[in-house]
Amino acid sequence: MANWSDPRSDIAGFGGATVARGEAFDAGLRRYMLSVYNYMASGVLLTGVVAMLFASSGLAYQVLAGPGILKYVIMFAPLLFVMVLSFGIGRLSTVAAQGLYWAYAGVMGLSLSSILLVYTGTSVAQTFFATAAAFAGLSLWGYTTKRSLSGFGTFLIMGVVGLLVAMLINLFLRSSAMDMVISFIGVLLFAGLTAYDTQKIKSIYAHVAGTDMMGKSVVMGALTLYLDFINMFLFLLRLIGNQRN
Repeated sequence: MANWSDPRSDIAGFGGATVARGEAFDAGLRRYMLSVYNYMASGVLLTGVVAMLFASSGLAYQVLAGPGILKYVIMFAPLLFVMVLSFGIGRLSTVAAQGLYWAYAGVMGLSLSSILLVYTGTSVAQTFFATAAAFAGLSLWGYTTKRSLSGFGTFLIMGVVGLLVAMLINLFLRSSAMDMVISFIGVLLFAGLTAYDTQKIKSIYAHVAGTDMMGKSVVMGALTLYLDFINMFLFLLRLIGNQRN
């Protein structure tokens, strides 16, 4: 029987409660990150299925290579969805945010169907699995590392801005050498962002756990990792992909 006057009883009880809270937090964090990864992977899968169906139907070539405004709608609609989610997430309900995420993934499939018209199916598949392996390793490292990656955030974002400027310039120069350099740097930047964003999403859990923002945070985390994956895949495809004759 415990001695009520022994202070060690309270210390043990306090320590036990602290351990229990720590274990509950870790379990909640694992569920949270698993939800983020599930949404992200499901979005990539939806994009891939839509892209393959649209390309194989022949509609992709007719719409994206033909005249008319529809091809521009398909090209720029994903950007609109990202802007609505990014700037309007505070006003959206969780269900609305989830719906917009799935709609975005579907529209991205329509847009990315063009790569199946340009590159061989084999090179697309090889690049996809290479990207998936790299993404898994980088994200795992970002999740498990004890080193803070926050210092790299500004550098990586500035790098992406510089990359966009270089891509715009190369639209006029049409330099194949510059295109290769852009693709190589793009792969490195989004590889770094994969690890950085994973750690950032992990750290956000402490602020949203048990709140109404948790569901929306899962969607935004999935969107962030989705964008990292897709961009790394596209730059790597430009770097190593084999184009159709």
